[in-house]
Amino acid sequence: MNAVLSIDERELEELKRRKLMELQRELESKKAEEQRRAKEELIREEILRRALTSEARQRLANVKLVRPELAIQVENYIIALAQAGRIPRPITDEELKEILAKLTAHERSTGGRINIKERGWK
Repeated sequence: MNAVLSIDERELEELKRRKLMELQRELESKKAEEQRRAKEELIREEILRRALTSEARQRLANVKLVRPELAIQVENYIIALAQAGRIPRPITDEELKEILAKLTAHERSTGGRINIKERGWK
């Protein structure tokens, strides 16, 4: 009976060891992913710091508070321009306003309103 218990105990210990190793690999993978994301974010911030004046960066930060999806879209656009070498000097606040206006042209053309058409409701 002791022999059977010792085999089961060894199997249990081996399972525990494998599970622990698996969890460690997952943790290391998550840490690596977090480090990669942090590095990418630092690179994005550096590109934007060089591509925008301080006033334009402040405006973009304000937009990010209200419309994060729009801010990310603008950031991606500016980063793409910068990486293509198409930004000879930092983008000013006025130029950023123009970019924002172009990206929100559809919303402004509809006035930001939802048009509800009545279909004979009575």
